[in-house]
Amino acid sequence: LALGWACLKTYLGRPDRDCFRCNAMGILGGALRLSSQPEEALPVYEANLTLLRRYWSHNESAILIAQTNAANCLANLGRHDEALVLRRAI
Repeated sequence: LALGWACLKTYLGRPDRDCFRCNAMGILGGALRLSSQPEEALPVYEANLTLLRRYWSHNESAILIAQTNAANCLANLGRHDEALVLRRAI
């Protein structure tokens, strides 16, 4: 978890369209979810997905991974209907 925060802190000052910043957000989201903190992970995953859709809409695999991560996080939170909507979009 500390490495996830350090990764984001390293790249947070970069522009939104910086790929390292976007990847750092995904890493932090994963670290939070795997540390049993899905409430904190969900907004990070959502921001990551938003950036991917805005700046890397051509990178379908990255968007699918981000959608899957967000759907899994929603399921961890017991929000199964919302998770199902995201999974169907995949």
